[in-house]
Amino acid sequence: MQLLKIDCLGRELRLEGSMAGWQALYWDNQLVSQHDAKADPSTSAVHCFQLTAGERVLNCELTLELVWQPFSLGYSLLVNDGESEELIGQGQLGEKDIETQVIEHRPKRPNKLSLLGLGSLALKLFKSAKVLKVLFAAGSLAAYTWLFSIQFAIALILCLVFHEYGHIRAMKRFGLKTKGIYLIPFVGGLALSDDRINTRWQDVYISIMGPFFGLLLSCACLVVYWLTDIELFAGLAAFNALLNLFNLLPVLPLDGGHILKSIAFSVNSVIGLVCCVLGAVTGVVLSYYFNLTLLGFLLAIGSLEIVFEWRGRHVSDLLPLDRYGQLVSALWYFGTVGSLCAVIWVLAQGDNQALALPMKILGS
Repeated sequence: MQLLKIDCLGRELRLEGSMAGWQALYWDNQLVSQHDAKADPSTSAVHCFQLTAGERVLNCELTLELVWQPFSLGYSLLVNDGESEELIGQGQLGEKDIETQVIEHRPKRPNKLSLLGLGSLALKLFKSAKVLKVLFAAGSLAAYTWLFSIQFAIALILCLVFHEYGHIRAMKRFGLKTKGIYLIPFVGGLALSDDRINTRWQDVYISIMGPFFGLLLSCACLVVYWLTDIELFAGLAAFNALLNLFNLLPVLPLDGGHILKSIAFSVNSVIGLVCCVLGAVTGVVLSYYFNLTLLGFLLAIGSLEIVFEWRGRHVSDLLPLDRYGQLVSALWYFGTVGSLCAVIWVLAQGDNQALALPMKILGS
């Protein structure tokens, strides 16, 4: 991931690195220094390199003090022209600096013509057209009307839009440019952005805000149902809760899979891994205790994925969560899952068989 980007003699000096200790230093997009990955990387590093300015050869030294969790990067840049030594750059960076930095996109070699490439190009052209949103929305409305009814289709689309709006709001909080919401027939919805995220916290926050907005909508519908006894709001609360609970399943590419991956990639110790697995196992036990068999089965799959993701944590290009971020992410995730399950369970206690259907699906 990109760790540092500063001016050096009128040109850009950029540092990239990973948790495994690998570091590469570029001056004007030319590699000038590199450190290999290590089994036990140190927090201190020094990059010594030479630059040519006219007829002069300058000896440069970039000294780093890097801590990943919580993230902190101190740097100083010295330039020696053979006669004197000058400090031309010094500073301290934190997680907020990484979140707001502009990522340097590496140049890619052009791929040979292929069906996959043509498909990707066609998708980009389609996504750039505003009319696609209208076509997808109309297709979703027609599809859900054919499966259910026009009233249910409209309600379902409203739930999907509210869910995706949560993602959009989260993206805007980090200053990311958004391309809007796309409704995909028989699939759901997508909230797209042109910008890349820089940290695992951004990934967690953006991913969980969709289901969290869905939880707020279900709770609002549940309150309206209790006040008015209109069963339409009860059905909306139950099925919207089921929809958002499905999105929180810890499997990619669902929102829950992104949250799981961010937490697992951020864990940098066996103790942290054990805590993640115990949390997932607790979810499995509670699921079976409340007869949520399907949810428990999928959570069990997610527990295995934690181990696989943890093994590849050092090659991530996103800044990992610190201990506080891991705890907040896990509590927010399990709290949202538990609250959605509670909404479904409460509405299933009555005599209405339709309202009990989400609970039966979870118990299947």
